[in-house]
Amino acid sequence: MGRRDELIAKYAEDLRTKCGMEPDMDLLTKVTIGCGPSIYDADSATVAASQPGEIETVKTKYLMKKLGLPDGPALDEAINSVIETYGKSERNKYRAVVYYMLTKHFGKEAIYG
Repeated sequence: MGRRDELIAKYAEDLRTKCGMEPDMDLLTKVTIGCGPSIYDADSATVAASQPGEIETVKTKYLMKKLGLPDGPALDEAINSVIETYGKSERNKYRAVVYYMLTKHFGKEAIYG
């Protein structure tokens, strides 16, 4: 099992245990691959939900640029909802897991088709 496969397994476990959802492994794999090399760097592999700049990055670079969503309060609400589901006290919020939940939230799975 390669390093990426190990990370995907870890993300799937987070989705099951911390977020209470059964992951679509195909989509989770595609979202993880879409994150690129950032998943291997301890700092960029996680989302610092308490930092406004980090939330803005998720919003502009992922939701607006990657998923093609228009800016608006729905984006902030979705990010907050995902962070709430993951657990605000959860220290390591993996970027791939956050992006996966946002993709599901907006029904944008076809982006990874």
